[in-house]
Amino acid sequence: MERPTASARETALFVPELVYFEPAALDYPKGQRILSWVKERNLPYQMTTSHNRITNLPGDSELEQYKIAKRTLVVGIRKTLKFDTSKPSAEYAIPIATGCMGHCHYCYLQTTLGAKPYIRVYVNTDDILNAAKGYIDERAPEITRFEAACTSDPVGLEHLTGSLADAITFMADQPLGRLRFVTKFHHVDSLLPLRHNGHTRIRFSVNADYVIRNFEPATSRFHERIEAAGKIGRAGYPLGFIIAPIIWYEGWQQGYRELLEKLADTLPRDATGDLTFELIQHRFTKTAKTIIEKRYPKSKLEMDEEKRKKKWGRWGQHKYVYPDEQAEALREFITERIFEHFPEARLEYFT
Repeated sequence: MERPTASARETALFVPELVYFEPAALDYPKGQRILSWVKERNLPYQMTTSHNRITNLPGDSELEQYKIAKRTLVVGIRKTLKFDTSKPSAEYAIPIATGCMGHCHYCYLQTTLGAKPYIRVYVNTDDILNAAKGYIDERAPEITRFEAACTSDPVGLEHLTGSLADAITFMADQPLGRLRFVTKFHHVDSLLPLRHNGHTRIRFSVNADYVIRNFEPATSRFHERIEAAGKIGRAGYPLGFIIAPIIWYEGWQQGYRELLEKLADTLPRDATGDLTFELIQHRFTKTAKTIIEKRYPKSKLEMDEEKRKKKWGRWGQHKYVYPDEQAEALREFITERIFEHFPEARLEYFT
């Protein structure tokens, strides 16, 4: 089991190396707070009329520019308040940020963010939450769930924005509204004292050690995520885990067996009262494969189309998933291990 050592350093909070502000962002208190934070740390910043005009990032190659973009923050407002759907996790995606500082090789944001992988945060949070209230009212008396991590890992940005805290306290007062988000980061202390009324489910992305070591650079380590999960459970939040992407590799049974054993051994029992699991097998598109091979040329990620089943994706591209026999073996094995260690847990889906 992975344990912190005396010499192990905690995964640091994200500090951008370059910051852009859209002028309208400074009309909002949150924009002004972020500007003060940037100035206090003497970080380089400049104004831009629009994030779309950021085309001059430093770097001698496309790969170097990509790495710099992942350390670049853009502070702006969310103009489009029409929410995307977010099946099967939730009814809608609530947009509080776009982009992520992590370097997970397999991430679908490689494709969806295209040539603009920098991180954007939105300071007009009240507008976004008011739009969410409109969706809640529209679907009443049904409960409406909102996923806050479709386009980012908001926990990694919470020390800058406080937007999760805003959304959590807002949803606490919505009888028919629920918030969900997933993270690979452990910086959750600011969320623990919030009034949430059980309306926000916080999930942690976990995986076999092989996957974390090889494909998830610049994220919190496993033991940090599990320690944070214990804190979240004890703070009364509904807790969950996403095992994703589930990868078929030599020794995968042992890897996923050890994962569930680690969770059972490490997670405090007083944090498992309302526990959910979501299982997502690895998939990729041809576009994603091209981008990933360019950005992570030494990656061990298997993306052999001949070994996969072609499936039509919701965004108008074919995606490649495991053949039915392999997918079923993954689902069955991991599901059995989950209920072996957490018999009262709820499996929400396998996809």
